[in-house]
Amino acid sequence: MTELVEAVHPCAAAQTAACGEGIRRAFDFLGKRWNGVILGTLSTGPLGFADLRRGVGSITDSVLSDRLNELVQAGLVERTVTDTRPPGVSYRLSPGGRELLPVLEELGAWAARHLPAAGC
Repeated sequence: MTELVEAVHPCAAAQTAACGEGIRRAFDFLGKRWNGVILGTLSTGPLGFADLRRGVGSITDSVLSDRLNELVQAGLVERTVTDTRPPGVSYRLSPGGRELLPVLEELGAWAARHLPAAGC
């Protein structure tokens, strides 16, 4: 197959490897349980921790905290602390996180078309 790809386009094999690596890295990160769901939940706008937990579903506080820290470190989510008593914390998508929304929406639409719903 590689020979066929190289015959059609000499650089295609290298591009395929790079594309495969990018997809692997994306799914390693976004495929980690809850990361994609958290990003999708934040698509409606900034949320505090408790509202985010309710929106995500059956996630524990510690796992949500861990995933939010990962998403903040990856630059996909921004954390804002307000100077109130008690201090308020909210999370919102960064520009990079918002850039993912069309991809997540398309992935969800693909899943609705091609993957059977649970229990079917």
